[in-house]
Amino acid sequence: MKLESLPRFHLAEFPTPIHHLETLSKAYNGPEIYIKRDDLTSLGMGGNKTRKLEFLIGEALELGKDTLVTTGGIQSNHCRLTAAAAKKAKLGCHLVLSGTEPKVPNGNLLLDKIFGAKIHFCDRKDRDEMLFQVADELAKTNKNPYVIPIGGSNSIGSVGYVNAMLELKLQLKDLDITPDAIVFATSSGGTQAGLALGAKITGFKGDILGISIDQNKIGSDPFPPVLTKIANATAERIESDIRMTESDFALNCEYLGAGYAMPGDLEFNAIKDLSFHEGILLGPVYTARAMGGLLNLIQKDYFTKDQKILFWHTGGTPELFAWADQCHEVFG
Repeated sequence: MKLESLPRFHLAEFPTPIHHLETLSKAYNGPEIYIKRDDLTSLGMGGNKTRKLEFLIGEALELGKDTLVTTGGIQSNHCRLTAAAAKKAKLGCHLVLSGTEPKVPNGNLLLDKIFGAKIHFCDRKDRDEMLFQVADELAKTNKNPYVIPIGGSNSIGSVGYVNAMLELKLQLKDLDITPDAIVFATSSGGTQAGLALGAKITGFKGDILGISIDQNKIGSDPFPPVLTKIANATAERIESDIRMTESDFALNCEYLGAGYAMPGDLEFNAIKDLSFHEGILLGPVYTARAMGGLLNLIQKDYFTKDQKILFWHTGGTPELFAWADQCHEVFG
């Protein structure tokens, strides 16, 4: 495999730890739950996008780019980490965010500003067009922009999660545990594509179950073809002979609630359970929805009591501060 020779820029300390959620497991009288702490990736308050950005910025630097340009929602974890990574790599950063600029920024948006990113606000429908418009305008001013897709989810970013599965294989051997399933939040697809491909490469036999958090990826725009395309392009990039099909991806779309970035009882109860039992925080948009889905599946006996489940915490803790009012209602 070509993975080791791909351009990469060091952004975080790996491996991230694995913790046994002993108290939570007992509270739910279900399978043993473990957690992979990609919320502890050290850069910019942590999160899974750091793994992708190591390879994306590696390529940007190799190509001589001087400015990162990417997009997302107003509370995007990916944009926050791109802004932080840009500082570490001595690159400029422009963020195209869908939403209306608030009078007082909070959560990830506040961190975007602290990291010095130049922010462009727009309507959701205009986001993709503005992304390339910003890049074109930068090029006219003698800048050399590098455009990163939403979530860093392409064949370059997804390499980060193939690499993560290689990391996990060594950790599981050291811990002498064999999870029956890995459960995580999935949205733009790069994390799930990389994990599923990495599972094939490392011989992991358990399920790779993505809990969908994005209603827009279901229905008229089915998600499995997106995952398949990213995974196979990633396989080609690292010169692996493995090719994925749509049937290789397990996707649960039962926990979409009111839609993207609209957390409700499921999410806030998951935040409460994990924080009260284990002292670990979840982000309300992504990881709380995925953890809420996992806990509900346990209650419905989807998993047996003798199984072991690894929850991959992909970060997003700064989102909490953007939902302070709702958190206050829940936690008092």
